[in-house]
Amino acid sequence: MASRSWVYGVGILLMAGHASAQSTKPAVTLADAIERAERAQPRVIQAAGTLQNADARVRSARGAYLPNFNVQSSAANFYSEGQRLDQSTGQLVASNSSNTSINGSLTTSIELFDGFRRSAESRAAGANRESAMESLDDARFQQQLTTTNQFFDVLAAVQLVRVRGASVRRADEQLKVSIARLRAGAAIRSDSLRSLVTLGNAQIQLINAQTQLTTAEANLGRLVGTEGPVTAIDDSAFYRLGAPLDTVALRVEALDRSPQVRTAEAAERSARASIGVARAGYWPTLTLGGNASINGSQQNDYKFLQQRQATLTVNWGVFNRFTREQNIANQRTATDIAEANSREARRQVLTSLTTRLAEFDAAQVRIGITQTSLAAANEDLRVQQERYRIGVATIVDVLTSQESLTQAEVDAVNARFDYLRAKAQIQALIGRQL
Repeated sequence: MASRSWVYGVGILLMAGHASAQSTKPAVTLADAIERAERAQPRVIQAAGTLQNADARVRSARGAYLPNFNVQSSAANFYSEGQRLDQSTGQLVASNSSNTSINGSLTTSIELFDGFRRSAESRAAGANRESAMESLDDARFQQQLTTTNQFFDVLAAVQLVRVRGASVRRADEQLKVSIARLRAGAAIRSDSLRSLVTLGNAQIQLINAQTQLTTAEANLGRLVGTEGPVTAIDDSAFYRLGAPLDTVALRVEALDRSPQVRTAEAAERSARASIGVARAGYWPTLTLGGNASINGSQQNDYKFLQQRQATLTVNWGVFNRFTREQNIANQRTATDIAEANSREARRQVLTSLTTRLAEFDAAQVRIGITQTSLAAANEDLRVQQERYRIGVATIVDVLTSQESLTQAEVDAVNARFDYLRAKAQIQALIGRQL
């Protein structure tokens, strides 16, 4: 049985190496993982930057109502080289001259009438800011969903490694029993060979589970901004089944609170307000301006002279080769698209919510079924092992029961995390925690 010892030894080394690696990895809670992912992931950072730009646009739209000021000053030194004819001597003499001057001016202007452009721009900027805020909320919830799913992938992989490890131990124990019965003459050689094959298959499944865990931890590390794998800290509160969900209330809440719907509706309002900005081009503009300046030079002993000017300017673009009409048409098209996106967002949220609620209910039912199946599989394996010990059952019966128990354990793990993932999906859709 040298091959049996080799297979078992490889399994022990794999499990020991994996346990040692697990102890050296940083671990995070779900809340910590979500917080760190929001700080690290470009999608959230980009949405936050878009909101900052929208805030700046709002300030700029409000500032358009204020006058602008421009202060300018200068100093110059003028030198001129030349010659002149001396009338008394008739000779050319140098006539070099220089002058130093200082100037200062203050210019201001305010737009008295702009064809309602500034008010439309203020509405568009406010709607754009609302859209940016909703987009940031949506980015956070979507990133939270991604991080939560990856966090649960790690926990599920950890539990599946335990399941596969338990399967290896059961297969090894059964191999020991088969060898003992073979030596006692109560079993045939094929029993130990079948048990050895089962042990090898269990080892392969364990290796696959460990590979999945390594991949999941590496992906979680990337999401939280760590250059290396990160493991997840489990919490028993995850697995508490909540009360049944009110599907009717959730549908109403989804249409009212969903970040996706609110983002699309804010984008529609922003597009509609931009039409008013484009229409302002048909109106004249009235601007009041003023200028005050002082200047002095060396020639007048730096005596500062003052100049003042006030202007009232009317500008009316009567015809600009249909550029205004094109701008209005572009904005109307953008508004139509935004309206269609808004309606589609509502339909998409309702469709997704229907799917997630069905998955949530199905996962709850599967959790109860898998727990019952798990208890039955444990009892069946115990009975089959005892029957095999007294020579009533065959090795095939025992190995089949072992595989059924392993599958029941895997199904139980999958059902638990299907429930948690469906719950996370619903939370992302309605924009709050359940």
